[in-house]
Parts: sequence; C-alpha cells; structure tokens
Amino acid sequence: MKDAIVVENLVKRYKKAEKNAVDDISFTVGEGEFFTLLGPNGAGKTTTIAILTTTLAKTSGNLKIAGFDIDKNPSEVRGRIGVIFQSPSLDENLTAEENVRFHSILYGLYPFSPLYSLMPKSYKDRVAALAEVLGIQNDLHKAIKTFSGGMKRKLEIIRSLMHHPSVLFLDEPTSGLDPLSRKNLWEYLGEVRAKEKTTIFLTTHYLEESEDADHVCVINNGKIEMYGTPRDIKKKMIQEYILMDSKDKSDLRSELTKSGLKFQETEHFKVELGGKRAQQIIQTIKTELSFLTIHSPTLEEAYFKIIEPPQKDE
Repeated sequence: MKDAIVVENLVKRYKKAEKNAVDDISFTVGEGEFFTLLGPNGAGKTTTIAILTTTLAKTSGNLKIAGFDIDKNPSEVRGRIGVIFQSPSLDENLTAEENVRFHSILYGLYPFSPLYSLMPKSYKDRVAALAEVLGIQNDLHKAIKTFSGGMKRKLEIIRSLMHHPSVLFLDEPTSGLDPLSRKNLWEYLGEVRAKEKTTIFLTTHYLEESEDADHVCVINNGKIEMYGTPRDIKKKMIQEYILMDSKDKSDLRSELTKSGLKFQETEHFKVELGGKRAQQIIQTIKTELSFLTIHSPTLEEAYFKIIEPPQKDE
C-alpha cells in the first residue's frame, strides 16, 4: 500500500507562543485508508489539517501528500486534495450551483461557462448525483443566502468531491447535518473509498464516526497520545467485562470464587475476562442467571480516558 500522507516531526509554533501548537508529531496514512485525528479543542487538530492542506505554514518537519512534498510542490498537493473546513467558505452572492461550477472551473475540470445550461453533461450528471446523495437536488439553483447551516455544509461537501480528490480532509464534516444526511454521506464516502481509493482524513466530535476507521490518532496538547486501530486503542484503555446476576447470589458468588475468576460485586457481579472470550466464561457458569450482559468498550470511553488525566486525591 502506498502512503497517501506522510508526516515526519511536524512542529508548529505561533509567534509569541510559549509552547508548540503541534509538537514534533509523526504518522503515515495509507492510500484509501480511513484515518481519524481526535483531540479536544486546542489540541492541535485544526492546526495540523491547516498545514497539511497548505493553508498554514509549518515551523519545521517533512510532509508529503499523494507523493508530493508540500514545500516543493504545493500546487500539485492542492490539486489532489479536497477540504471541508469547520468554517463555511461559500460565496453567498452566488447560487449553490454557481459555487460548485466556479470551484470546478478553478480546478481546471471544465472550461469557463457563464451559464449552467452551457455546461457539459458530465458536469451536470456529477452535480446531480452528489446533490441527490445529500438531499439538496431541488435547491441547486437557489441563492446561498437562503440556505440553512446544514444545507451550506452539504453544498461544501458536494464542492469538495467534484474533482475526485485523492485525499479528502474532513474537519467536522457532519456538524449541522441531520441524522439521515449524516448516514447518507458516510455511505457515499464508503463507496468513494472502494471505487476510487480515496483517502479520508477526518476530525470529528461524533466519536461513533471513528469506530470504523482503519487507524485513529489521539492528539492532546500538541503531542500524539495514542495511535492504533480503534480495537487496539479500546483494548489498551478500557476493560471488557461481563455483568451477571442470579436470584441465588450465594451460589453464583461461590461458583465464581471456585472458578478463580476475578469479579467485583456491586448491584451485579462484574466479571473480568482475564484474556478469555466472554462466551467461554458464560458456558462454564452452572448457576441459573437472571441477568447477563457483555460490556464492550466504545472508542468514546477510550478517548476520554486518554485525554482526561486521573484525578489526584486531595
């Protein structure tokens, strides 16, 4: 697999700042990979994306996007990326379609045309297909100033995908979208990845959107706190366990003790897996159970455990 993004020892320090906003971070993202950068506000996420998309100069480090050095070939990099920033970047004096058309013309996808009716069929088909995915096919020729925040976000997504980018940077892309539009967008992005090997680089506050990522990088105070697959991160940070109970608590307590399983007794019996699969443990229990559930950690739980330092006893 080729590397779509290579970051080596990236540092960014703003003028008069006492410490680095991004502090010597390194990671790679493979071609066609779904990669998520997570971190609290002020952690360095947006600064990192701004540098990778050539809108902010780095202090030091080596960066490559789609095989091109950001310093030596910034134009080549810009031509191969799509970007959806947190803040809208639409011209409100134009219609939705005009915003998309002029973006496409600037990217050299089509020759200039002052009218939608004069644009080639391939352009019209692409715009129509993307607009349908996001549910704004009936609003393409309306003025942007009439759009809600969610509709503007949808239009930015359409615009960013018009030129079939090799790498798509998504900075809180589904903020303001309704659940159905969010679902449709992720289904479509999954198809794009499969068909075109598009690399997805995501930052998000919706941590469930990162559960299907190939790799997750957690950044805090400008440094990488943890990197790995969602499964690996959850396994390292959060314990998987079984909650069980019985009407005959005494028998269950005795059986768990004799089996050598570690457990805690609160409202229910919390049984540690100890390297075993949950099914293996459940099959060994002879006492009739009145309650049983397997706790599988979420990425959200792991994330908060990483970024929230343990509380000191006073």
